[in-house]
Amino acid sequence: MFESVTFKRTSPLSPEQVKQYEEDGYLVIRNGCSNDLIEVFNSHIYTIRSAEKLPDWAHPRKGHEISDKLRFSVRLFNPHLHDGFSLQMMKLPIIRDTLAQLLGDEAVGIQSMYFYKSPGSPGQAAHQDYYYIDNKPNTLTAAWIAMEDVDEENGCLWVIPGSHKEGLLPHGRVKDVSEHEAWTDETEGADLSKQIPVVMKSGDIVFFHNLLIHSSKKNRTENRWRRSYVCHYIRHDSTIEREDLKNKISLL
Repeated sequence: MFESVTFKRTSPLSPEQVKQYEEDGYLVIRNGCSNDLIEVFNSHIYTIRSAEKLPDWAHPRKGHEISDKLRFSVRLFNPHLHDGFSLQMMKLPIIRDTLAQLLGDEAVGIQSMYFYKSPGSPGQAAHQDYYYIDNKPNTLTAAWIAMEDVDEENGCLWVIPGSHKEGLLPHGRVKDVSEHEAWTDETEGADLSKQIPVVMKSGDIVFFHNLLIHSSKKNRTENRWRRSYVCHYIRHDSTIEREDLKNKISLL
Protein backbone atom coordinates (compact mmCIF):
# COMPACT_ATOMS: atom_id res chain seq x y z
CA MET A 1 0.00 0.00 0.00
CA PHE A 2 1.04 3.59 -0.61
CA GLU A 3 1.82 5.63 2.47
CA SER A 4 0.12 8.99 2.88
CA VAL A 5 2.20 11.89 1.61
CA THR A 6 3.36 14.43 4.18
CA PHE A 7 4.29 17.98 3.26
CA LYS A 8 7.23 19.60 4.97
CA ARG A 9 7.32 23.36 4.72
CA THR A 10 10.73 24.86 3.94
CA SER A 11 12.00 28.42 4.39
CA PRO A 12 13.38 29.47 1.00
CA LEU A 13 13.80 33.12 1.99
CA SER A 14 16.59 34.53 4.11
CA PRO A 15 15.77 37.16 6.75
CA GLU A 16 17.35 39.73 4.43
CA GLN A 17 14.98 38.76 1.59
CA VAL A 18 11.94 38.99 3.84
CA LYS A 19 13.09 42.45 4.95
CA GLN A 20 13.65 43.48 1.34
CA TYR A 21 10.11 42.40 0.45
CA GLU A 22 8.70 44.37 3.37
CA GLU A 23 10.64 47.46 2.29
CA ASP A 24 10.16 47.27 -1.49
CA GLY A 25 6.84 45.44 -1.80
CA TYR A 26 8.27 42.89 -4.24
CA LEU A 27 10.95 40.21 -4.43
CA VAL A 28 12.40 38.23 -7.34
CA ILE A 29 13.30 34.57 -6.79
CA ARG A 30 15.80 33.63 -9.47
CA ASN A 31 15.46 30.19 -11.09
CA GLY A 32 12.37 29.46 -9.04
CA CYS A 33 11.02 27.20 -11.77
CA SER A 34 13.11 24.92 -13.97
CA ASN A 35 13.40 25.62 -17.68
CA ASP A 36 12.23 22.08 -18.44
CA LEU A 37 8.99 22.71 -16.56
CA ILE A 38 8.57 26.10 -18.22
CA GLU A 39 8.99 24.57 -21.68
CA VAL A 40 6.53 21.76 -21.02
CA PHE A 41 3.90 24.08 -19.53
CA ASN A 42 4.17 26.52 -22.45
CA SER A 43 3.73 23.59 -24.83
CA HIS A 44 0.76 22.34 -22.82
CA ILE A 45 -1.01 25.71 -22.98
CA TYR A 46 -0.25 25.92 -26.69
CA THR A 47 -1.86 22.51 -27.21
CA ILE A 48 -5.00 23.64 -25.40
CA ARG A 49 -5.39 26.84 -27.40
CA SER A 50 -4.41 25.32 -30.76
CA ALA A 51 -6.99 22.50 -30.60
CA GLU A 52 -9.54 22.39 -33.41
CA LYS A 53 -12.34 22.31 -30.85
CA LEU A 54 -11.65 24.42 -27.80
CA PRO A 55 -13.30 23.71 -24.44
CA ASP A 56 -15.59 26.55 -23.36
CA TRP A 57 -13.31 27.57 -20.50
CA ALA A 58 -10.36 28.04 -22.87
CA HIS A 59 -12.27 29.97 -25.54
CA PRO A 60 -10.55 33.35 -26.11
CA ARG A 61 -13.75 35.30 -26.77
CA LYS A 62 -17.09 33.54 -26.56
CA GLY A 63 -19.40 34.55 -29.37
CA HIS A 64 -16.51 35.42 -31.70
CA GLU A 65 -15.01 33.36 -34.49
CA ILE A 66 -11.67 31.94 -33.40
CA SER A 67 -8.68 33.33 -35.30
CA ASP A 68 -5.00 32.58 -34.77
CA LYS A 69 -4.59 36.08 -33.38
CA LEU A 70 -7.26 35.49 -30.73
CA ARG A 71 -5.96 32.03 -29.89
CA PHE A 72 -2.54 33.33 -28.93
CA SER A 73 -3.17 36.87 -27.72
CA VAL A 74 -6.12 36.76 -25.33
CA ARG A 75 -5.13 35.67 -21.84
CA LEU A 76 -6.28 32.32 -20.48
CA PHE A 77 -8.28 33.17 -17.36
CA ASN A 78 -8.37 30.86 -14.33
CA PRO A 79 -7.07 27.73 -16.09
CA HIS A 80 -6.37 26.18 -12.67
CA LEU A 81 -10.11 25.57 -12.24
CA HIS A 82 -10.24 23.31 -15.29
CA ASP A 83 -6.74 22.04 -16.05
CA GLY A 84 -4.64 19.85 -13.76
CA PHE A 85 -1.26 21.09 -15.02
CA SER A 86 -2.24 24.73 -14.47
CA LEU A 87 -3.40 23.80 -10.98
CA GLN A 88 -0.07 22.18 -10.13
CA MET A 89 1.81 25.23 -11.42
CA MET A 90 -0.23 27.32 -8.99
CA LYS A 91 0.85 24.98 -6.19
CA LEU A 92 4.61 24.93 -6.80
CA PRO A 93 6.38 24.21 -3.47
CA ILE A 94 8.68 27.23 -3.89
CA ILE A 95 5.59 29.44 -4.17
CA ARG A 96 3.74 27.80 -1.26
CA ASP A 97 6.71 28.05 1.08
CA THR A 98 7.64 31.60 0.08
CA LEU A 99 4.08 32.79 0.64
CA ALA A 100 3.99 31.11 4.05
CA GLN A 101 7.07 33.10 5.05
CA LEU A 102 5.77 36.39 3.69
CA LEU A 103 2.25 36.02 5.10
CA GLY A 104 3.10 34.21 8.32
CA ASP A 105 0.80 31.27 7.59
CA GLU A 106 -0.45 29.03 4.79
CA ALA A 107 -1.76 30.70 1.65
CA VAL A 108 -4.51 29.56 -0.71
CA GLY A 109 -4.85 30.24 -4.43
CA ILE A 110 -7.76 32.30 -5.78
CA GLN A 111 -6.90 33.29 -9.37
CA SER A 112 -4.63 32.35 -12.27
CA MET A 113 -3.91 33.94 -15.64
CA TYR A 114 -1.71 32.86 -18.53
CA PHE A 115 -0.64 35.94 -20.52
CA TYR A 116 0.69 35.82 -24.09
CA LYS A 117 1.82 39.45 -24.66
CA SER A 118 2.44 38.92 -28.37
CA PRO A 119 4.77 41.23 -30.36
CA GLY A 120 3.25 44.68 -30.76
CA SER A 121 0.60 44.22 -28.07
CA PRO A 122 0.03 46.95 -25.45
CA GLY A 123 0.74 46.66 -21.74
CA GLN A 124 -1.32 47.41 -18.65
CA ALA A 125 -1.20 50.86 -17.09
CA ALA A 126 0.04 51.43 -13.53
CA HIS A 127 -2.37 49.94 -11.01
CA GLN A 128 -2.69 48.19 -7.67
CA ASP A 129 -4.17 44.69 -7.49
CA TYR A 130 -6.17 45.50 -4.37
CA TYR A 131 -8.26 47.89 -6.48
CA TYR A 132 -9.59 44.86 -8.37
CA ILE A 133 -9.53 42.24 -5.60
CA ASP A 134 -10.76 43.39 -2.20
CA ASN A 135 -9.90 41.00 0.64
CA LYS A 136 -10.00 41.14 4.42
CA PRO A 137 -7.68 41.00 6.23
CA ASN A 138 -5.64 42.29 3.33
CA THR A 139 -3.11 39.58 2.44
CA LEU A 140 -3.43 39.39 -1.36
CA THR A 141 -0.10 38.51 -2.98
CA ALA A 142 0.86 37.77 -6.59
CA ALA A 143 3.38 35.26 -7.89
CA TRP A 144 4.38 36.17 -11.47
CA ILE A 145 6.33 33.43 -13.29
CA ALA A 146 8.34 34.46 -16.33
CA MET A 147 7.60 31.87 -19.01
CA GLU A 148 10.49 33.25 -21.09
CA ASP A 149 13.09 35.99 -20.77
CA VAL A 150 11.45 39.38 -20.20
CA ASP A 151 12.97 42.86 -20.46
CA GLU A 152 12.11 46.44 -21.41
CA GLU A 153 11.80 45.57 -25.09
CA ASN A 154 9.20 42.81 -24.88
CA GLY A 155 7.13 44.37 -22.11
CA CYS A 156 8.43 43.42 -18.66
CA LEU A 157 6.86 44.56 -15.42
CA TRP A 158 7.68 48.00 -14.04
CA VAL A 159 7.30 48.71 -10.32
CA ILE A 160 7.59 51.62 -7.90
CA PRO A 161 9.56 50.20 -4.96
CA GLY A 162 7.97 50.99 -1.60
CA SER A 163 4.71 52.24 -3.13
CA HIS A 164 2.75 49.55 -1.25
CA LYS A 165 3.18 51.71 1.88
CA GLU A 166 1.08 54.53 0.39
CA GLY A 167 -2.24 52.70 0.69
CA LEU A 168 -4.84 52.38 -2.06
CA LEU A 169 -4.74 55.28 -4.51
CA PRO A 170 -7.65 56.48 -6.67
CA HIS A 171 -7.87 54.82 -10.09
CA GLY A 172 -9.26 56.34 -13.27
CA ARG A 173 -9.38 55.90 -17.03
CA VAL A 174 -6.20 54.95 -18.90
CA LYS A 175 -4.62 58.03 -20.47
CA ASP A 176 -2.17 56.58 -23.02
CA VAL A 177 -4.08 53.95 -25.00
CA SER A 178 -1.25 53.68 -27.52
CA GLU A 179 0.91 52.19 -24.76
CA HIS A 180 -1.67 50.50 -22.52
CA GLU A 181 -4.88 48.49 -22.77
CA ALA A 182 -7.92 50.76 -22.61
CA TRP A 183 -10.17 48.35 -20.69
CA THR A 184 -8.31 48.67 -17.39
CA ASP A 185 -7.99 51.60 -14.98
CA GLU A 186 -4.79 53.25 -13.76
CA THR A 187 -3.60 54.85 -10.55
CA GLU A 188 -3.96 58.59 -10.19
CA GLY A 189 -1.38 60.73 -8.42
CA ALA A 190 1.49 58.23 -8.57
CA ASP A 191 4.97 59.48 -9.47
CA LEU A 192 5.67 57.21 -12.44
CA SER A 193 9.18 58.63 -12.80
CA LYS A 194 10.09 56.32 -9.91
CA GLN A 195 9.20 53.18 -11.87
CA ILE A 196 11.97 50.66 -12.49
CA PRO A 197 11.92 47.62 -14.81
CA VAL A 198 11.86 44.08 -13.43
CA VAL A 199 14.08 42.21 -15.89
CA MET A 200 13.72 38.45 -15.52
CA LYS A 201 14.97 35.22 -17.02
CA SER A 202 12.73 32.31 -17.90
CA GLY A 203 11.78 30.54 -14.66
CA ASP A 204 12.28 33.55 -12.40
CA ILE A 205 9.35 34.32 -10.08
CA VAL A 206 8.49 37.77 -8.74
CA PHE A 207 6.26 38.04 -5.67
CA PHE A 208 4.57 41.37 -5.06
CA HIS A 209 2.25 43.05 -2.59
CA ASN A 210 -1.27 43.90 -3.71
CA LEU A 211 -0.74 47.63 -3.07
CA LEU A 212 2.51 47.80 -5.06
CA ILE A 213 2.06 50.13 -8.03
CA HIS A 214 3.08 48.14 -11.10
CA SER A 215 2.56 48.26 -14.85
CA SER A 216 3.83 46.94 -18.15
CA LYS A 217 4.58 48.66 -21.41
CA LYS A 218 4.01 47.74 -25.03
CA ASN A 219 5.88 44.77 -26.49
CA ARG A 220 8.09 46.62 -28.97
CA THR A 221 9.71 43.57 -30.54
CA GLU A 222 8.82 42.00 -33.87
CA ASN A 223 9.27 38.35 -32.95
CA ARG A 224 9.57 37.99 -29.16
CA TRP A 225 6.64 37.13 -26.91
CA ARG A 226 6.36 37.84 -23.19
CA ARG A 227 4.44 34.90 -21.85
CA SER A 228 3.82 34.70 -18.12
CA TYR A 229 1.77 32.71 -15.64
CA VAL A 230 0.41 34.88 -12.86
CA CYS A 231 -1.42 33.57 -9.80
CA HIS A 232 -2.97 35.43 -6.90
CA TYR A 233 -3.10 34.17 -3.35
CA ILE A 234 -4.46 35.18 0.03
CA ARG A 235 -3.73 33.90 3.51
CA HIS A 236 -6.09 31.03 4.28
CA ASP A 237 -8.06 33.06 6.86
CA SER A 238 -8.70 36.03 4.54
CA THR A 239 -11.99 36.46 2.72
CA ILE A 240 -12.67 37.67 -0.82
CA GLU A 241 -15.49 40.04 -1.76
CA ARG A 242 -15.73 39.06 -5.44
CA GLU A 243 -18.08 36.14 -6.00
CA ASP A 244 -16.03 34.73 -8.89
CA LEU A 245 -12.91 34.39 -6.69
CA LYS A 246 -14.36 32.88 -3.53
CA ASN A 247 -13.09 29.38 -4.35
CA LYS A 248 -9.97 28.92 -2.19
CA ILE A 249 -7.45 26.43 -3.59
CA SER A 250 -5.32 24.56 -1.06
CA LEU A 251 -1.63 24.54 -1.98
CA LEU A 252 -0.99 21.15 -0.34
